[in-house]
Amino acid sequence: MDDHALAQLVRAFYARVRQDPELGPWFNNAIGDWDHHEALLTDFWTSVMLGSGRYKGNPMAAHLRHRAAMTPDRFDRWLSLWQETAEATLTAADAAAVRATAGRIARSLQLGIQSIAA
Repeated sequence: MDDHALAQLVRAFYARVRQDPELGPWFNNAIGDWDHHEALLTDFWTSVMLGSGRYKGNPMAAHLRHRAAMTPDRFDRWLSLWQETAEATLTAADAAAVRATAGRIARSLQLGIQSIAA
């Protein structure tokens, strides 16, 4: 896995998200600049998976702004699309690695959002 593979994954994933009947309307409303979002998320995934250190944001703060829309069903759909896209764009081992990491991140975000909402 390298920067290029992760950039391809992010690009392919968000192309699918934008067209998804469940996630598309929400994401398309929330994201004003898709090029910037994809670049930011590529930086995030290269930092998480490769230790690049390029991502400097705060994922929890970014997601808290949208907490009312971030339902367990949407998390599940996001993870399902992520898994399908990873399997289509990466080697089996790399897809398993990003799938496992995405699952941990999703659980962490869900717990954080639930604790703030409580």
